[in-house]
Amino acid sequence: MGYLRGFAPWIAFSVVAMLGWQWGALAGLVLGGWLLIQCRREGVAADALILDASTVLFFAALTTWAFARPDSGLKDYGGGLAMGWLAVTAWATLVIGHPFTTGIARRQAPREVWHTAVFRRINVVISSVWAVAFTLTAAALAASVAAGLDSWVPLAVQAAGFVLPALFTARYPERARARLAPDAARA
Repeated sequence: MGYLRGFAPWIAFSVVAMLGWQWGALAGLVLGGWLLIQCRREGVAADALILDASTVLFFAALTTWAFARPDSGLKDYGGGLAMGWLAVTAWATLVIGHPFTTGIARRQAPREVWHTAVFRRINVVISSVWAVAFTLTAAALAASVAAGLDSWVPLAVQAAGFVLPALFTARYPERARARLAPDAARA
């Protein structure tokens, strides 16, 4: 589950933001930058780091804003903004025809399947599931803050927004290969 590494800065942001949103943003920026640098040093291809690069951009902007305007009304919507940013990133990669999960999957899949229709389809579906999950989670987080719900509600929503698509990602490829591979062989 190497893709979960990319979510570590977002999780750090959520946890550390309880001490102050600017500190959560800074934690996300530092961890995101460190992970991006580490991956590049290890020779990880840039297409496997789309989420990582997007993370650093988001947290650089949020950290700057949070320290410049610590009392901004945005502080209450940090979780929703973060998930919204992830949604925009995921949808954008689908629109440009390079789902963000493709580079990650290439790190785990044999080279000979990278250009197959089945591999492409699996990554489109998985990226789409993440995009929908990010979008719904962002909306639910914004709504829970606007409604003044207890702090455990946004935490539960965020957890579900990561766990559910992660479970899907872990299980879907094998089932899809079993179902799609015979169709690909007939084409």
